[in-house]
Amino acid sequence: MSSQNAIGQVVSVDEQGFEQASEPDVDADGFEVVDETPQFRPTVAQEIQAKVDANHPDARPYGLTLEAEEKLEARELEIERTYRRFDKRQQSSREASTRKAAEQGSRERRRVFQARRGCVDRWTHPDEPDPREVLSRAELASVNEQARRLERKLDGWTSASISRKLAERVAEGRSVTSAVIGVHEELQRAPGRVIPIAALKEVRRREVSIEGHVTQLWDASSSAIQQVGLIEDATGRTKVTIWQKSDQPWIREGERVRIHGAARNWYEGRVSVAVTGWSTVHFPERGRWWEA
Repeated sequence: MSSQNAIGQVVSVDEQGFEQASEPDVDADGFEVVDETPQFRPTVAQEIQAKVDANHPDARPYGLTLEAEEKLEARELEIERTYRRFDKRQQSSREASTRKAAEQGSRERRRVFQARRGCVDRWTHPDEPDPREVLSRAELASVNEQARRLERKLDGWTSASISRKLAERVAEGRSVTSAVIGVHEELQRAPGRVIPIAALKEVRRREVSIEGHVTQLWDASSSAIQQVGLIEDATGRTKVTIWQKSDQPWIREGERVRIHGAARNWYEGRVSVAVTGWSTVHFPERGRWWEA
């Protein structure tokens, strides 16, 4: 019986609240009272700017309780203490010892490698002196003069590196003239440099870089080949093949082409080059509108 009365009372209270909420307020004259107080709500831009200002490093912690302010200040002090070393040094003793051990190990591994390489090349051995120290004054003067002359002919090589290579050959008993010829050919055919087409037979690497004029193009015998023809410079000519999957630009007869990273191939005793996806094709004279 009591439970039924309680339920009935709850329902009646809800009904009364619903009725009171649905009835509008009226004044003494019976007119409905309208709340004219405007509600101010922040715009989206204001809310975004408020978040930015609150997260700014220089912003003060407005709206926080004293406990929250103390926790925030303690956290900032802990972060600052973490990044500040107790000994005021750039690196700790452990880091310094680790760096020193790593450098020492690197020097030892380099020395072991140079010692093994010295079995093939005498002047790379760490115990061998600089070859320029064993030359006479006259020989050293001649070597330095020829090194400066070769520096003007060979781009990318300094006179110091050239003089060392010349001194190595002179110290082994060769004449200065013979050393100059050998070093010039070696550096001229170094990896990454454009070599004469006639030197394709003599280089010992698979990828080469050449430059010349396209003298002839003909139809390819396979659908896998994009273009095939002849490229020629002042020293000779060779066959060039551009594969379809290489995604390289098309070349035209008569234009100058520079190819970097071409694959060197042999067929029936003849050397040729192939342009692959790893190659780079440049046209030094294409697009020179001032000469048109």
